[in-house]
Amino acid sequence: MFKKVLIANRGEIALRVHRACQEMGIRTVAVHSTADNTAMHVRLADESVCIGPPSARDSYLNMAAILSAAAITGAEAIHPGYGFLSENANFAEMVEAHGLAFIGPTAAHIRMMGDKIAAKDAMRSLGVPLVPGSLGALESFEEARAVAEEIKYPVLIKAAAGGGGRGMKVARSAEELEEAWRVARTESKAAFGDDSVYMEKYLDRPRHIELQVMADMHGNVVHFGERDCSLQRRHQKLVEEAGSPVLTADERDALGAQVTKGLRQLGYRNAGTLEFLWQDGQFAFIEMNTRLQVEHPVTEMVCNVDLVKEQLRVAAGEPLGYRQEDIRFSGHAIECRITAEDPETFVPNPGKVEMYHAPGGLGVRVDSALYSGYTVPPNYDSLVAKLVVHGQTRAEAIARLKRALAEMVISGIRTTLPLHQRIVADPEFQAGDYTIHWLEKFVARQG
Repeated sequence: MFKKVLIANRGEIALRVHRACQEMGIRTVAVHSTADNTAMHVRLADESVCIGPPSARDSYLNMAAILSAAAITGAEAIHPGYGFLSENANFAEMVEAHGLAFIGPTAAHIRMMGDKIAAKDAMRSLGVPLVPGSLGALESFEEARAVAEEIKYPVLIKAAAGGGGRGMKVARSAEELEEAWRVARTESKAAFGDDSVYMEKYLDRPRHIELQVMADMHGNVVHFGERDCSLQRRHQKLVEEAGSPVLTADERDALGAQVTKGLRQLGYRNAGTLEFLWQDGQFAFIEMNTRLQVEHPVTEMVCNVDLVKEQLRVAAGEPLGYRQEDIRFSGHAIECRITAEDPETFVPNPGKVEMYHAPGGLGVRVDSALYSGYTVPPNYDSLVAKLVVHGQTRAEAIARLKRALAEMVISGIRTTLPLHQRIVADPEFQAGDYTIHWLEKFVARQG
């Protein structure tokens, strides 16, 4: 096992990785920008290195600075967390070229899954179900029109190199197609430096269901069940559940068996999440994230597993040491992403936290790097806390979540805590009756 790990991230995920390392007897190195001099991950790490000014480009995305920090501190491995460089194949290659372990998948698999078209081609070859659409990048508007006529409207044009909803446009008729084609390509070029796009059938009432997997370097692959991430605003997840209110155990097992078989054939390693759209009992693969997900805690709660520790063990070359039949699913878990944003307008609201109080009690977990007196910087993502609850049933989890949300205090800045309280109180949410379009309509009604 590693003796020292550098954590190439910040905020709650850097703290999450630090805690797992500490419990395993591994020393940690925090890297940070000048904006994060007083951040909790810096204060708690065994060592810290300032790697640049507040701009992420000059600090948390500065590969040379991060590798230099690893060299001067004697770190043996780098954990990228999520975001920043976590899905950068070039960074993974550089880490290993410098004789360090990259705590994640191979650069080849990161590159494959980062190209949405290549990812779909790989899944198609493995027999994983896909949304009907183009077989690759669309070469011309004429081809786009032909594919749309074949799969029928509405259709979705998506950036091949995209993510987070950028470079994604819906065309509900032939009249809307040309504008959607033009805008999607323009957005894709601006966001990713690549205007390649592809087309999928637009599903009108799907749920977003993803499957958590873990693979070692010895050909063993398991899944830790599904998460329902359908509560999204502008393609950004706000609330996640494990398991899904609509999925049966048989459906989970069938999908899991198909996915783990495919990843075993690919020779995949470490953590990964496959995302699907689900409608009328049918799954359709949309993408794979080759990293730890923001919402991984709900899986940990229902499976009683520490996914970060598993990542560390796998990266050190250890076998999983268990089989699929050893994994047990217990109860239900829900996560709320608390952001430093106005709960009605969603305008970011960084600033000084006057008071911070985390809720507690049985089945309540808070992943956060906040503390009273801390100043949330304006330079990074607005996520400041993840409130996670677990109950023996979904009803118990919801009751626990209501109580925990009422107990949580973050004063001095505006946050989305009131929005989450409204969501949890809604009868449709309580019934599990929602799709990926539900939250946008809910927010519009509230306005």
